[in-house]
Amino acid sequence: MNHLGLITKREYINKVKNKSFIIMTFLSPLIMVAIFALIAYLTQLNNDSVKTISVLDESNLFASEFISTEQTKYDILTNISIDDAKKIVQEAENYGLLFIPKAKDIDAIANQIKFYSEDSPSLSVMDKIEGKIEEKARAIKLKNSGLDPEIVNHLNVKVKTNLETFEGEKTSKLGSGLKLAFGGAAGYLLFMFIIIYGNMIMRSVIEEKTSRIIEIIISSVKPMQLLLGKIFGTSLAGITQFLIWIVIGGALMLIVSAVFGINLAESQMAQQQEMINQVANNNEMQEMATTLIQETYNLPIINLIIMFVLFFIGGYLLYASLYAAIGAAVDNETDTQQFMMPIIMPLMLAIYVGFFTVIENPHGMVSQVFSYVPFTSPVVMLMRIPFGVPIWQQLLSVLILFVTFYVTVLFAAKIYRVGILMYGKKPSYKELYKWLKY
Repeated sequence: MNHLGLITKREYINKVKNKSFIIMTFLSPLIMVAIFALIAYLTQLNNDSVKTISVLDESNLFASEFISTEQTKYDILTNISIDDAKKIVQEAENYGLLFIPKAKDIDAIANQIKFYSEDSPSLSVMDKIEGKIEEKARAIKLKNSGLDPEIVNHLNVKVKTNLETFEGEKTSKLGSGLKLAFGGAAGYLLFMFIIIYGNMIMRSVIEEKTSRIIEIIISSVKPMQLLLGKIFGTSLAGITQFLIWIVIGGALMLIVSAVFGINLAESQMAQQQEMINQVANNNEMQEMATTLIQETYNLPIINLIIMFVLFFIGGYLLYASLYAAIGAAVDNETDTQQFMMPIIMPLMLAIYVGFFTVIENPHGMVSQVFSYVPFTSPVVMLMRIPFGVPIWQQLLSVLILFVTFYVTVLFAAKIYRVGILMYGKKPSYKELYKWLKY
């Protein structure tokens, strides 16, 4: 393949010099940063706004539970009727009015509580209000029954099963979720890269075919070399674009934060501080945070990085060859729709198996089978690796993936060789099968 390097270089240069490629390379980060800045600005406005909630507690049992915070201010109303309270709240344009009536017992009060507002209140606000009332109501009922709430809470038993392998390695339910998150992020990134840059390869083949440039190139280059060169060149251009997006996007985020004072981290500071306070005052949450740190430390990070690179390259090249074959078989992008489903379905299946099967049983038969099937292994195996997969199984899966890529390229080159010179006719699956025999 003496011409492979030249073809790859030509494809790469043509792609990065393309006006639409240059425009989207620099415009996409601007659009993304603008969207994030707008979200951060709106979030900051939302967090800066203080919700004032008036509380009219005729039972005189719950008013003391509502303590104002930075985000929510409680205005306790006394010696006033409900009608007058509504007028006051509406005139002051407060967030809402919580009305707790006086009744014969706690159960009756709980069924008659009302919240008045102009619009539907936030679910989080209502959850906090209901939580405060429920906790206080429970304590009152316990006292009325002659029980000390503190003693009852002390009698409650929370069962926590310590998970450990036969080799003595400690695990946890939180760690399983963390492992799935790492594997899922890697699989989803590969999925998106295949969709975006696979389509780029397909469109590139269609453009050259319709412009008839390919007729000149194919006279001196083997279809296999041309196919691989186009895949490698377009892939390198995609990686270049992706890296530029990261650099420009990061720089623009810093500029926007410095010039306009919009900082998503600062907009979340109040919520983060509240979470930190909860963790500091809650032994259970402290233990959860410690477990999370420990599980992150126990992840096979080096193994994940190496296998991510291998599966990323192998999986992308496998699907890229199929996209290139489709591009050679049709004359326009509209005709590609009939051939896209067989490509998209394995990817969707891999995502489904990864998120719904691997988390339940990462070493079960279904998970293992699909981690060796080359069209699903780049996603499924990446999700399984954090749960502990022997190295020989990982290497076997990678080997099968690259062998399948080589075989797929051979078949794709046959379709490429015939289809690249055919115009004006949309081929069927039957015709594609005939091309494979040529």
